[in-house]
Amino acid sequence: MHVTVRCFAGAREAVGQTSLQVEIADGATAGDLLAHLSRAHPRLEGIARHLLLSVNREYADRSALLRAGDEVALIPPVSGGAEAPLFEITEDPLSVDAVAAKVARRSSGAIATFTGVVREHSRGRRVDHLEYEAYPEIALAKMREIADEVRAKWDVDAVAMSHRVGRLEVGEASVVIAVAAPHRQQALEACAYAIERLKVAVPIWKKEVWTDGSEWIGLGS
Repeated sequence: MHVTVRCFAGAREAVGQTSLQVEIADGATAGDLLAHLSRAHPRLEGIARHLLLSVNREYADRSALLRAGDEVALIPPVSGGAEAPLFEITEDPLSVDAVAAKVARRSSGAIATFTGVVREHSRGRRVDHLEYEAYPEIALAKMREIADEVRAKWDVDAVAMSHRVGRLEVGEASVVIAVAAPHRQQALEACAYAIERLKVAVPIWKKEVWTDGSEWIGLGS
């Protein structure tokens, strides 16, 4: 299949073109495309790990599946640092401050945040750790849909959501949501709405591992 690749700043210089058509195998991901381009353009390989990617003008993980006709952009860090995506599925520890910083605007009078944390006891049993699994491509799309719902209901400046996957220990953050708005009531209501929608609409699954067993929550629980 063919996709269009747009290159900016250092990525454009490494590739030698502003825009190019690339043929790549069906089922390829954005990361596969970047690897393909790095092999074809050795100068790109040295900066590839620093690049952000977008698919059809939305920030995307490297695991995002591509379709014929997609437009993929190679986006270097901006002069003030890399612009982090507003919606994120990650194996890295979450930072409330980092997520809140994504939504801060000069017009914002309030930033409301929600942090979900692994607790020590659940369902009357002692928790050893949790395991989270996600379908990243759909999860990110659903997060964007929830943000659109929020913007339709409240006058907000920005919404950001980050969810961690993999193994999480007691006390670690599993999800952080931040909503910036001109007024605190809007930010608080929108943030509360966003977490409730995320819990039911986003394909992220939780396995509770206790000291005496384990179970995927939602399957027979």
